[in-house]
Amino acid sequence: MNDLAALLPLVAILALFWFMVVRPQQRRQKAVVALQESIEVGQRVMMTSGVYGTVRSLDDERARLEIAPGTEIEIARAAIAKLDAPVGPVDGPVDDA
Repeated sequence: MNDLAALLPLVAILALFWFMVVRPQQRRQKAVVALQESIEVGQRVMMTSGVYGTVRSLDDERARLEIAPGTEIEIARAAIAKLDAPVGPVDGPVDDA
């Protein structure tokens, strides 16, 4: 019984480590995989560097982004950090006066 009581703090520390470190990391990894699988041509995305662009083509490992009209770059697909909301047409300046 004494040996079992000595192992209880170790088991508690391991359980705490699991819930504080391993589980959140697994959730983040699943979210990254879901994001990578949901990328489609024509979507606006943000790269990990903060550069925004529109996906023009996709490969297993690479993507081509249009970052400005007529300017395309080739990036690693894993560098896409998040999907951006589509940009709507601009009607012109808004006058609050």
